[in-house]
Amino acid sequence: MSFETVSQSRCFGGTQSVYRHGSVETGTPMRVAVFVPPQAEKGRTPVVWFLSGLTCTEENFTVKAGAQRVASELGLILVAPDTSPRGEGVPDDPEGAYDFGLGAGFYVDATQPPWVRHYRMYSYLSRELPELIGRELPADMTRQGIMGHSMGGHGALTIALRNPDRFRSVSAFAPIASPMNCPWGEKALAGYLGQDRSTWRDYDACALIADGARLPDLLVDQGTADTFLENQLKPQLLEEACARAGQPLILRMQEGYDHSYFFIASFIEDHLRWHAKRLGDL
Repeated sequence: MSFETVSQSRCFGGTQSVYRHGSVETGTPMRVAVFVPPQAEKGRTPVVWFLSGLTCTEENFTVKAGAQRVASELGLILVAPDTSPRGEGVPDDPEGAYDFGLGAGFYVDATQPPWVRHYRMYSYLSRELPELIGRELPADMTRQGIMGHSMGGHGALTIALRNPDRFRSVSAFAPIASPMNCPWGEKALAGYLGQDRSTWRDYDACALIADGARLPDLLVDQGTADTFLENQLKPQLLEEACARAGQPLILRMQEGYDHSYFFIASFIEDHLRWHAKRLGDL
């Protein structure tokens, strides 16, 4: 298994690439966007993952967030994977809804048919893709951070909480704080995992924290004008879970910002500098 180059462009002294590879976990071709900074010409550099939200692909963060300039300055590899398996034979929501199926893998390993064969985004991102990145690119896999937006914020939090030895820094933009307690999450977790809510806890940041999982610290930005704030995102649940558990959290409510990539682009530099500070030399 190796990368096939789909596209490559010079960018702020580094290289922005899109790769394709065959995935054992999903049983499909997968695409991933990777920015490699100029510092990688002299040695391996830290890695920051970005997990995107509902309806997104590897392209959204890559072309809309404006992250490459700062990543080039700081010497960070940026990895932006797709949000679900795709291709012939991969099932989709039968009603064509945007919040389930293609583009909405929710970063879980499905256990229910027909999703169980291909929808294995947790294992793909926690094991398979990191091994490939470490082998194919000049990435220092001892220095990894992870962040994400919305559904991807949920993914970043849960993957980090379940793999505390892997990530030295974690942040999120408008994450789905508790999928067990919002319409998006209840639909996705029931569909992919079944009706036994006890099996959902591995994919809910608040539940994982309540069950003892910890992060060194956590930065979360949330826009106050986000139309999904009250019904879907519920950052107060994460704030309460962290307070009860003594989990360090910086939650910044950003006045007037919505759920769009304009919001992400406004604060991406803050997040990258947060990660770079924590991914310094061992």
